[in-house]
Amino acid sequence: MKTILERLDEREAIARLGGGIERLKAQHTRGKLTARERIELLLDEGSFEEFDMFVQHRAVDFGMDAVKIPGDGVVTGWGTINGRTIFVFAKDFTVFGGSLSETHAQKIIKLQDMALRNRAPIIGLFDAGGARIQEGVAALGGYGEVFQRNVLASGVIPQISVIMGPCAGGDVYSPAMTDFIFMVKDTSYMFVTGPDVVKTVTNETVTAEQLGGASVHATQSSIADHGYENDVEALLQMRRLVDFLPASNVAPLPEWPSFDTSDRLDYSLDTLIPDNPNKPYDVKELIVKTVDEGDFFEIQQTHARNIVVGFARFEGRTVGIVANQPLVLAGVLDSDASRKAGRFVRFCDCFNIPIVTFVDVPGFLPGVAQEHGGLIKHGAKLLFAYAEATVPKITIITRKAFGGAYDVMASKHLRGDVNYAWPTAQIAVMGAKGAVEIIFRKDIGDPEKIAKQTKDYEDRFLSPFVAAERGYIDEVIQPHTTRKRVSRALALLRTKNLENPWKKHDNIPL
Repeated sequence: MKTILERLDEREAIARLGGGIERLKAQHTRGKLTARERIELLLDEGSFEEFDMFVQHRAVDFGMDAVKIPGDGVVTGWGTINGRTIFVFAKDFTVFGGSLSETHAQKIIKLQDMALRNRAPIIGLFDAGGARIQEGVAALGGYGEVFQRNVLASGVIPQISVIMGPCAGGDVYSPAMTDFIFMVKDTSYMFVTGPDVVKTVTNETVTAEQLGGASVHATQSSIADHGYENDVEALLQMRRLVDFLPASNVAPLPEWPSFDTSDRLDYSLDTLIPDNPNKPYDVKELIVKTVDEGDFFEIQQTHARNIVVGFARFEGRTVGIVANQPLVLAGVLDSDASRKAGRFVRFCDCFNIPIVTFVDVPGFLPGVAQEHGGLIKHGAKLLFAYAEATVPKITIITRKAFGGAYDVMASKHLRGDVNYAWPTAQIAVMGAKGAVEIIFRKDIGDPEKIAKQTKDYEDRFLSPFVAAERGYIDEVIQPHTTRKRVSRALALLRTKNLENPWKKHDNIPL
């Protein structure tokens, strides 16, 4: 028996070495952790249970039958994050460059099936070069099986992808169908075709970083939700993110102890809005002063910065935050902001996370580029997302809510449950200047008349009380009471029950 146990220890030791000591050292030289080091850092200490450690590929072509390494380029298993079950797989770049083979795919598929059956989140750590060319269509078939499970799990369990090295070809599509994608700066990149192919086909010379690095995908393409400085920061932030998420679409919201009182008042909010309605302020100040302990996990913070989305807590329970950002483009809605917020709202609705919306929006961004770029359809995505959402929806209008953007931003007309306004709120079809120039076009040449008419318009329409008189605003509240009022509204809505008409699925404008 002793000999058998020693043999097991030997085989486990060989498997844990992956591609060998030299390749592990090379991984560290590049500033990257190994697959198992990443898993150990992500999960609670000692909680990881590995599956399929000894699996090997079955390929025989191109001399592959002579080169077999236990694990076949991916480490799979489950563990816990702060005591909650998580399934995880980590591509091992030291073994065949982390490339996907038929058996490599089968390991991931097995894990996906287990995560779905057990209704627990799954996290993928990517560091791989695509399909294993030596296996041809068998590898492509493996990708297809992984993709199918990404789709079936969507909206049922949270799926998170962390890109920690190369991610090319088929490997980019699985992350693209998950809920969140995070990258590591300077050491990770994502693209369908690499720089060499781009050079051949289009004659463009570009580096891997310029083509698909974290700086590109977190700011321009919106593929990545954030880019972190290194592996350690990325993994620690994933632990933080998971704490905000329910285990599945039928699991209760996580509830953590809070040292913040629900009735806390913050009188600094009374002076947050500048006297000049065209002067910006930072909506993130409002968010951190309102949520539990100022803890806000922002999503896509460097993309479409005119809108802010992310997770926070009230009384220890998760909420999704959506807020116009007056510091950037005056907080207008454009195509990028609409897509960003629309996807976030749909995620929250999938997993029964209440949505708190802070509104200060002067309208949709005008311009030829926006119209030709499909602003109508992209704006409709956010409208659609809010309209179909059945989770608790609480809206606070802090200043401007003009035009169709007022409707879109979780208005009472889109089944907003509790809609508040600050006394500084301005709810109208448009601003006073533009409205007066249209209504009183004949008086444009008379500054005194225009000034009086502008003042009359402001007094009559740029006020929250007009909307309150019609019941579109439930109450005009003091800014310093915002946390208290939102907390009470969330408590009220814990038992909310709303169902949309039965349908196979909706047809959101894509």
